[in-house]
Amino acid sequence: MDKLLIRGGRRLKGEIAISGAKNAALPILCASLLTPDTLVLENVPELRDIGTTLCLLERLGVKYRNGGGHRVELDASQVDSIEAPYDLVKTMRASILVLGPLLARFGEARVSLPGGCAIGQRPVDQHIKGLAAMGAEIRIEHGYVVARARRLKGTTMRTDMVTVTGTENLMMAAVLAEGRSVLENAAREPEVVDLAELLIKMGAHIEGHGTDRIIIDGVERLHGATHHIAPDRIEAGTFLCAVGAAGGDIVLRHTAAHAMGAILDKLREAGVEIEEGGDWIRARMRRRPRATSFRTLEYPGFPTDMQAQLMALDTLAEGTSVIVENIFENRYMHAPELSRMGAQIEVEGDTAVVTGVASLSGATVMATDLRASASLVIAGLAAQGETIVDRIYHLDRGYERMEEKLCALGADIQRLSGNAP
Repeated sequence: MDKLLIRGGRRLKGEIAISGAKNAALPILCASLLTPDTLVLENVPELRDIGTTLCLLERLGVKYRNGGGHRVELDASQVDSIEAPYDLVKTMRASILVLGPLLARFGEARVSLPGGCAIGQRPVDQHIKGLAAMGAEIRIEHGYVVARARRLKGTTMRTDMVTVTGTENLMMAAVLAEGRSVLENAAREPEVVDLAELLIKMGAHIEGHGTDRIIIDGVERLHGATHHIAPDRIEAGTFLCAVGAAGGDIVLRHTAAHAMGAILDKLREAGVEIEEGGDWIRARMRRRPRATSFRTLEYPGFPTDMQAQLMALDTLAEGTSVIVENIFENRYMHAPELSRMGAQIEVEGDTAVVTGVASLSGATVMATDLRASASLVIAGLAAQGETIVDRIYHLDRGYERMEEKLCALGADIQRLSGNAP
């Protein structure tokens, strides 16, 4: 397996471009199943999860072409399978997002129960509950969700919890359903909004996206469209945490600061000086961080996908911070690895107490999930000496050429191939 070797202690300086949002691109790729026409997507990030999704769509019969410059063209006019097999779905929980489109357009779907990062239970019962409310017959059979419906019927659905993928799956199912569907307690994340904007371009009738009540009037058919994927607010937040920990002065291009309110507020609280424009963010850090307490919440609250990165910053802060993880259990697996570098972290249940230290020391650490990987890279950039981050295939799932972007900012970081000593 590849590793990252980081020689810490270098301040970051320069400009980089932020990639398209992974969490927006994945459902949007699955939306190609809703139409026989060509879907053209721009600003698609080059990530392991994107490759897995394209392989899954190809297995279903979707033809795709990489047009260069992060452009992908998809043609689902000759889909010849309604089964998403375990060998592909097991590596990525977002694969469940083919369930709604397959059922809506073809009347049946057979999708393996998903896998992904080991950060706690992420059940698909809310997806199943909503589809059943629209008239689907659903059963769990040998580890697969098997669903059938001659045509889905519009209805009012309220999920028991706010679920981003659940909202996306049900929204994609409802656009081809007969009549009106209302999604109550819907997720408000920018990635949900981006999917809705694409579906509207394809001919869907959707209102209320970005609120907790989405109204969808089903149509008989959707057509092709061209869509530019929104910027990745989590990637941007990760680089902002990196300059907060290592110090320096950086500019991020192709960003969407308007979607990052909670992240930017906490970074400012930590002492990062932030300026923002329409599509750029400048961040300067000229002091030791201040301890910043926070709790993860659904959007527009502080995102769970930024918890590990801000914890890494807190390990170096003046004072003590209290972090409460409200979204996923078992999402503190990075804490023991940060402790190997000298961090002082105590975890009890959903709460982590971080007492800042003056400096971290380089060590060999192991990535346990996608965002944990990023936190270890941030710690390594600020640490004294060398840090090796192992199992970075997690990192490649959600960050496009992270080490190259960090090198462009002056970091001393290199990828070691799997057979390197």
